[in-house]
Order: sequence, then structure tokens, then C-alpha cells
Amino acid sequence: MAVTTEVQAPHAQTELPEVADPSKVSPTDARGLSKLFLDRMATLEEGTAEHQYVRNTLIEMNMSLVRYAAGRFRSRGPQEMEDIVQVGMIGLIKAIDRFELSREVEFTSFAVPYIVGEIKRFFRDTSWAVHVPRRLQEARVELAKATEELSSRLGRKPTTKELSELMNLPEEEVVDAMVASNGYNSSSLDAAVGGSEDGESVLADFIGAEDTGLELVEDLHSLAPLLAELDERDRRIIHLRFVEELTQAQIGERLGISQMHVSRLLSRVLNRLRQGLLSTH
Repeated sequence: MAVTTEVQAPHAQTELPEVADPSKVSPTDARGLSKLFLDRMATLEEGTAEHQYVRNTLIEMNMSLVRYAAGRFRSRGPQEMEDIVQVGMIGLIKAIDRFELSREVEFTSFAVPYIVGEIKRFFRDTSWAVHVPRRLQEARVELAKATEELSSRLGRKPTTKELSELMNLPEEEVVDAMVASNGYNSSSLDAAVGGSEDGESVLADFIGAEDTGLELVEDLHSLAPLLAELDERDRRIIHLRFVEELTQAQIGERLGISQMHVSRLLSRVLNRLRQGLLSTH
């Protein structure tokens, strides 16, 4: 067995092999050593120096399990592989902390599903272009299966009601899953669009529009202090004309003045406000 005596384990009831570099222990030797260290850890109080030593040694000895599990995802590329290994280590640590000797199973058989499960959870939570609740992520998978099954059976695209009956979900949740599916992939606004005449058009050229309401918001913001400077009668005329939408004749009846007088007052006030707005731009 490839072990040395450079690292001294804390004092224990039963002598453990002294492992110089746990990360370099072969997978075959790690299997036998892991059983000894797991037996010892089960008798130790959590948080003690010896417990920490045994736990850390187990983690380092079994890093080969993480590399083995991560190898299934080589197509993700070297940069993402680093993240996969780190996530796999979390799964290994969970397996060590939750392993029970009473299960009478090999630690390897117990740990690998934990490691792979943690990696798959990582992909499920981070592969979406837009973050959506996990229940909707899972519903998306079921929605895809149900849609394929019903399309094959019916020879047409299934309705929301048909999908909800097959999935045993309320129609509202099926709709939510459909909407959530749009968040799985995304495209850059600078992505080239095929078929354009100039060959240089991008997605941003075909979506969105100028919001004329933004200019109105700016004008209303500038108008507020100008209205505050008007006297009470002028403000009332503006309110009656543009809020209550009364005619000039109706305003004259309310104020006890002629329609012509209202017209002159309204023209004067509007001209004052117009000049005020022009001076602020």
C-alpha cells in the first residue's frame, strides 16, 4: 500500500496508517484506506482536531472519484471542467458526512451518485440564460415529454388543456412552464441575422422601437414647476380644460365669465407654459 509516515495523525484509540500525501493515494489503495478512516470518523466527536484530520484525509484520498465523475462531462471544455470538479468536491464532502457504516455498502458506490447528482444540479441551476424557479425548470422537462407524446398521438400540436390533463397540472402552471422555456436559451442583440440584404444586420435592428412616451414624461417633469407658478384661477382653467376635459363654454359657466374671455386666458396661459418649456430644453 502506497503510504508513508511524514504526516502524523492525532492520537487515536486504534492506530491509523500515516498518509504522507492523501491526494496521491491510488484509487485501489484509497478504497481500503477509506474504510479504515470512515470507521474511525464514526467514533470521533465532530469539531475535534482528530475528526478534522480524518475528514480532510478522506476528502483528499477520494479526489479521484470526483475526477472520474467529472470525466463524463469532458465536452463542456477545460474552463468549465474546473467548475465541474469544484462542484463535484461538494458532492464528495456531502457523501463523507452522510455515509453510515450500517448501510454495509462500499463508500465508492455511495459517493459517486452524490458527486454526479451535485454536478447535474449545477447544470440545472446555471445552464438557463434567465434564472427561473426550479419547479418551472423541472416542469419544462415534463412539458417537452408531454408535448412530444401528444403530438405523436394526436398528429397535431396539443392544446394547453390537453397538456395539463396529461401532466396533471393546472393550466396556469403549464402556461408558466411554456413561458419559462423561453429563458433556457438567449441570443445576443449583436447576433448576425441571416437572410438580410446587406448581410450585416443584427438582431437589435429588428426588435424594439422608439418610445415616444419617454419624451412626454420628460415634458411633464419640466411642466410641474411651471404649473406651480400659476395663480389659482389659471391653474383651475388648465385643470378644467385638460383634466376634466370641459369645453371653453362649460369652463365659462363654471367661472362666471364669457367663452371668449376663457379663450383669451387659456391662450395666454398655454403660451406662458410653452415658453417656459422651451427655455428649459
